[in-house]
Amino acid sequence: MIEAAFETARRLFGITVTPRPDVPVWHPDVRAWEVRAPDGRHLGLFFGDYFARPSKRSGAWMSTLREQDKLDGEVRPLVFNVMNFSKGRDGEPVLISFEDARTLFHEFGHALHALLSDVTYPLISGTGVATDFVELPSQLYEHWLETPEILKAFATHHRTGEPMPDALIAKLRAARTFNQASRRSSMWPARSSTSISHRSRGPTISTRGVRARGARADRHAGGDRDAAPPAAFQPRLRGRHYSAGYYSYMWSEVLDADAFNAFQETGDVFDRATAEAALYRYVYSDGGSRAPDDAYTAFAAGCRPSRRC
Repeated sequence: MIEAAFETARRLFGITVTPRPDVPVWHPDVRAWEVRAPDGRHLGLFFGDYFARPSKRSGAWMSTLREQDKLDGEVRPLVFNVMNFSKGRDGEPVLISFEDARTLFHEFGHALHALLSDVTYPLISGTGVATDFVELPSQLYEHWLETPEILKAFATHHRTGEPMPDALIAKLRAARTFNQASRRSSMWPARSSTSISHRSRGPTISTRGVRARGARADRHAGGDRDAAPPAAFQPRLRGRHYSAGYYSYMWSEVLDADAFNAFQETGDVFDRATAEAALYRYVYSDGGSRAPDDAYTAFAAGCRPSRRC
């Protein structure tokens, strides 16, 4: 699935990802790759820290050791993804779920946002964009995991090597819409609770206060009363990254669905013209140099010149 994520980037943007075992890393499990543009130009280094260990917190995320910028010459980024997959036994492959594979693609979409960045100032480099926009590149990238071109080539049987059957691919894609009403009803309170907590004043809050805000969010959003308690919702407790901004995942779903549809309309979901002239230019390389609505309007106009945005 790691190679599948790299191959998707090659098909879309023409970039190559090459192992760099000579690059120092912070743990024996971490792997390093060099990313190059179609013309061979160095774009940055990518690090994958994929396996769980006691010293890591749970979850999956992308971050950088160095941002791209041009203030004092060309500086290329050092980008990493962190996962918490379980290692296979000695001599056995590492097997992950389809949702884990989706997470891998999601985080590599964030990584590409940083690796393909081409701006002057580090503050607006890569994922340094408005909250309304930051999940678009990552959630959009998830769509390519579900394509038959990727699944048949990389989601092969771990014993026989046979490609995934068409019937199973159809089931996986159909499952994307299963139980979505329930999922949405449980996500709205999470979004509301971040906003409610962000608006509250004071450096500390009691357990009773946390529960009261969770109940208020549930009433406001009509959420699932059996959902996990507010204190179990970690993004609310992780500082500025999610302060009043957890809604961005749902808003970005509107954008990523429309953006992937633009590729589908070409008849080729890997259409290089759309990827290079529109997606790369106005989304993946542009950082925060444009307002989100301007960036998306420019993308839509670039890939659909005959349609009104």
